[in-house]
Amino acid sequence: MTKKEIVKTISEKIGMTQLKTKEIVQNTFQAIVDTLVEERRIELRNFGVFEVKKRAARKARNPRTGDRVDVPQKFVVTFKPGKEMEERVRQLEESEADRQAAAARAEQSSGEEMESGAGPASSADTATSP
Repeated sequence: MTKKEIVKTISEKIGMTQLKTKEIVQNTFQAIVDTLVEERRIELRNFGVFEVKKRAARKARNPRTGDRVDVPQKFVVTFKPGKEMEERVRQLEESEADRQAAAARAEQSSGEEMESGAGPASSADTATSP
Protein backbone atom coordinates (compact mmCIF):
# COMPACT_ATOMS: atom_id res chain seq x y z
CA MET A 1 0.00 0.00 0.00
CA THR A 2 1.31 3.45 -0.89
CA LYS A 3 0.90 6.74 0.94
CA LYS A 4 -1.54 7.82 -1.77
CA GLU A 5 -3.70 4.73 -1.11
CA ILE A 6 -3.57 5.39 2.63
CA VAL A 7 -4.74 8.97 2.05
CA LYS A 8 -7.59 7.80 -0.20
CA THR A 9 -8.76 5.16 2.29
CA ILE A 10 -8.70 7.56 5.24
CA SER A 11 -10.38 10.41 3.35
CA GLU A 12 -13.23 8.12 2.28
CA LYS A 13 -13.61 6.77 5.81
CA ILE A 14 -13.77 10.15 7.58
CA GLY A 15 -15.37 12.21 4.80
CA MET A 16 -12.52 14.69 4.41
CA THR A 17 -10.94 15.84 1.16
CA GLN A 18 -7.91 13.90 -0.05
CA LEU A 19 -5.88 17.11 -0.10
CA LYS A 20 -6.52 17.85 3.59
CA THR A 21 -6.06 14.17 4.51
CA LYS A 22 -2.75 14.07 2.62
CA GLU A 23 -1.55 17.07 4.63
CA ILE A 24 -2.48 15.34 7.90
CA VAL A 25 -0.83 12.05 6.91
CA GLN A 26 2.34 13.83 5.74
CA ASN A 27 2.51 15.86 8.96
CA THR A 28 2.08 12.65 11.00
CA PHE A 29 4.95 10.95 9.17
CA GLN A 30 7.09 14.07 9.53
CA ALA A 31 6.38 14.20 13.27
CA ILE A 32 7.51 10.57 13.59
CA VAL A 33 10.77 11.30 11.75
CA ASP A 34 11.40 14.51 13.72
CA THR A 35 10.84 12.68 17.02
CA LEU A 36 13.21 9.89 16.00
CA VAL A 37 15.91 12.39 15.11
CA GLU A 38 15.46 14.42 18.32
CA GLU A 39 14.59 11.75 20.89
CA ARG A 40 15.65 8.55 19.10
CA ARG A 41 12.48 6.72 20.16
CA ILE A 42 8.75 6.98 19.56
CA GLU A 43 6.14 4.68 21.06
CA LEU A 44 2.74 4.47 19.39
CA ARG A 45 0.40 2.53 21.66
CA ASN A 46 -1.26 -0.52 20.05
CA PHE A 47 1.02 -0.07 17.03
CA GLY A 48 4.67 -0.36 18.03
CA VAL A 49 7.93 1.31 18.91
CA PHE A 50 10.36 2.92 16.48
CA GLU A 51 13.86 3.35 17.84
CA VAL A 52 17.18 4.65 16.53
CA LYS A 53 20.04 2.29 17.39
CA LYS A 54 23.74 2.44 16.67
CA ARG A 55 25.04 -0.47 14.61
CA ALA A 56 28.68 -1.16 15.47
CA ALA A 57 31.47 -1.07 12.92
CA ARG A 58 32.28 -4.48 11.51
CA LYS A 59 34.31 -6.31 8.95
CA ALA A 60 32.52 -7.85 5.98
CA ARG A 61 33.38 -9.48 2.68
CA ASN A 62 32.68 -8.26 -0.81
CA PRO A 63 30.69 -11.22 -2.23
CA ARG A 64 31.99 -10.60 -5.76
CA THR A 65 35.72 -10.40 -5.00
CA GLY A 66 35.96 -11.99 -1.55
CA ASP A 67 37.99 -9.00 -0.30
CA ARG A 68 37.55 -7.91 3.32
CA VAL A 69 35.75 -4.58 3.69
CA ASP A 70 35.47 -2.34 6.74
CA VAL A 71 31.86 -1.29 7.34
CA PRO A 72 31.70 1.84 9.55
CA GLN A 73 29.28 2.22 12.43
CA LYS A 74 25.92 3.72 11.53
CA PHE A 75 22.55 4.58 12.96
CA VAL A 76 19.56 2.46 11.93
CA VAL A 77 15.84 2.64 12.67
CA THR A 78 14.33 -0.46 14.25
CA PHE A 79 10.66 -1.28 14.74
CA LYS A 80 9.12 -3.54 17.34
CA PRO A 81 5.42 -4.19 16.69
CA GLY A 82 2.90 -3.75 19.49
CA LYS A 83 0.84 -6.58 20.96
CA GLU A 84 -2.24 -5.80 18.85
CA MET A 85 -0.28 -5.83 15.60
CA GLU A 86 1.54 -9.04 16.51
CA GLU A 87 -1.75 -10.74 17.39
CA ARG A 88 -3.39 -9.73 14.11
CA VAL A 89 -0.38 -10.94 12.11
CA ARG A 90 -0.42 -14.22 14.06
CA GLN A 91 -4.10 -14.64 13.13
CA LEU A 92 -3.13 -14.06 9.50
CA GLU A 93 -0.53 -16.84 9.78
CA GLU A 94 -3.08 -19.20 11.31
CA SER A 95 -5.74 -18.48 8.69
CA GLU A 96 -3.14 -18.94 5.90
CA ALA A 97 -2.11 -22.30 7.39
CA ASP A 98 -5.79 -23.34 7.60
CA ARG A 99 -6.35 -22.29 3.98
CA GLN A 100 -3.32 -24.26 2.78
CA ALA A 101 -4.40 -27.34 4.73
CA ALA A 102 -7.91 -27.15 3.24
CA ALA A 103 -6.47 -26.77 -0.27
CA ALA A 104 -4.22 -29.80 0.28
CA ARG A 105 -7.17 -31.89 1.52
CA ALA A 106 -9.26 -30.84 -1.49
CA GLU A 107 -6.42 -31.70 -3.86
CA GLN A 108 -5.91 -35.05 -2.18
CA SER A 109 -9.61 -35.95 -2.31
CA SER A 110 -9.92 -34.96 -5.98
CA GLY A 111 -6.87 -37.11 -6.74
CA GLU A 112 -8.51 -40.08 -4.97
CA GLU A 113 -11.73 -39.59 -6.98
CA MET A 114 -9.79 -39.70 -10.24
CA GLU A 115 -7.95 -42.87 -9.18
CA SER A 116 -11.17 -44.66 -8.24
CA GLY A 117 -12.79 -43.83 -11.56
CA ALA A 118 -15.46 -41.68 -9.98
CA GLY A 119 -15.57 -38.16 -11.26
CA PRO A 120 -17.06 -35.97 -13.94
CA ALA A 121 -15.58 -37.84 -16.90
CA SER A 122 -17.00 -41.26 -15.96
CA SER A 123 -20.51 -39.96 -15.18
CA ALA A 124 -20.64 -38.19 -18.54
CA ASP A 125 -19.66 -41.41 -20.32
CA THR A 126 -22.50 -43.40 -18.71
CA ALA A 127 -25.06 -40.71 -19.48
CA THR A 128 -24.39 -40.87 -23.24
CA SER A 129 -24.21 -44.65 -23.63
CA PRO A 130 -27.35 -46.41 -25.06
